[in-house]
Amino acid sequence: MTANGSTSDVLVSTTHGTLRGTTDGSVARFLGVPFAAAPVGDLRFRPPAPFPAWDGVREAVETGPVCPQNPSLMDALFGGEAEQWDEDCLFLNVWTPSALPDPATPLPVMVWIHGGGFEMGSGSSPLYDGTHFASSGVVLVSLNYRLGAFGFLELGHLDADLSGSGNAGLLDQIAALEWVRDNIRGFGGDPARVTIAGQSAGGGSVLALLTSPRAAGLFRGAISQSGAAGALSAAGAERTGRRFAAAIGVSPDLSGWRSLTEDQILDRQTEFNQVPDVPGMASPPTELIAAARRTPAGSLPLAFAPVVDDEIVLAPVEAIRAGAGAEVPLLLGATRNEFAFPIPGAASVREIVAAASAAGCTEAAVARYRLEVDRLGPAYAASQLAVAQMFRAPAVHVGAERSRRGAGQRTWLYDFAHHSAVDGTSSHCYDLPFSWDVLDAPGVERVLGAEPPQQLADRMHADWVRFITDGTVGWPAVAEAPIGAARVYGDEPAFDESAYGFEVELTGDQ
Repeated sequence: MTANGSTSDVLVSTTHGTLRGTTDGSVARFLGVPFAAAPVGDLRFRPPAPFPAWDGVREAVETGPVCPQNPSLMDALFGGEAEQWDEDCLFLNVWTPSALPDPATPLPVMVWIHGGGFEMGSGSSPLYDGTHFASSGVVLVSLNYRLGAFGFLELGHLDADLSGSGNAGLLDQIAALEWVRDNIRGFGGDPARVTIAGQSAGGGSVLALLTSPRAAGLFRGAISQSGAAGALSAAGAERTGRRFAAAIGVSPDLSGWRSLTEDQILDRQTEFNQVPDVPGMASPPTELIAAARRTPAGSLPLAFAPVVDDEIVLAPVEAIRAGAGAEVPLLLGATRNEFAFPIPGAASVREIVAAASAAGCTEAAVARYRLEVDRLGPAYAASQLAVAQMFRAPAVHVGAERSRRGAGQRTWLYDFAHHSAVDGTSSHCYDLPFSWDVLDAPGVERVLGAEPPQQLADRMHADWVRFITDGTVGWPAVAEAPIGAARVYGDEPAFDESAYGFEVELTGDQ
């Protein structure tokens, strides 16, 4: 190591060449590490290609560009500045104890997959600073993957060589996991003890990887935060490609797609990335309840998302029912309110309660729903029902299906219920500063208030570290408790046997 101000340099050899990172004496950081070739030119829309080896030493002291995207919801929520983007974006970051462990006693590894609706976000957000995981004895890897049309536009019907383009972003994730398998031992990590984890679209990616034949053997544990197990059909993805071509004004052939600039795609992507026939927040309660019964593992109201091709991505519900991924320990859950917000003119509490009762929900289950609406206010009634259908019910259903297939001893549910001192909700992303133990990260005070409870972060982060290390947690597994029982992360974390009581009856998983 060579002194460099308050930090020192540290070298690690990989299969591609030597990397120079930095250490502050307790944690070593390797930033902007390429794990695949730049997906540009002829490689646009294709599966990730190997990154060429280099001679000498490559600097790994700054994060790489993020993948092309419009302004991130995360940036808007936490007040960050938009990061520089470029199609050459397939980079990852590694945090590890500065005193790299003895190869004979390697450390567990967590590979983080960021959220953002498969359209925005990056692995380099300040919220994903892996310092506290590394300080807790976990080697932390965060990654970028192609987003929106760049990562999930199905073009296989135009060119056989582009088969799988609708899952290019997921293949990027798999390529990063292969890089971890081949290289993480040099950073002190154990390739046999890798846990994949993600939130929102990242949580959905985790569930897709859990059942993917292409990802088999690349990890031994999985954490899904606010994820749904939905995916797009191949036929639907092909129709999306044709509709998007018409919307963007380009000939629906390979040369037409390759002629577009990044800005031309991004300018139309956000407005296009929605599916009109999927129930939304303001939908009638009967439609939301019917959707929960029809697709209990969740549906994705997105135009660009993983595509069922029976090779990379399997039909999620069917795959889980068939036992795919049953051998992998899984921790999953949702926040109490997710995207709940007032919706003027939407269904009232009375109408929703009537619809739920007519669908067979018991008074006790409806009371769970009423308690949260009463706390937030009646204007939140419709969106809280949508939250139950879109986020919370899928977690319950995945847990229930795994239990029915003998994986209930390896499945645990949690429920994040700490309500922000700023807006009074337990909303989407509000769990991240706690599980990562980054309450001092930029923008957190803006969202959670001046003094979010450090003891809750200590507890939640410790539970995540335990799961990553041992493949278990300190509360009953799904098979050992009533369906819908969960560890509740409120002001006083506790186990609640009916935490998801309303969602259980919403999906019919009793």
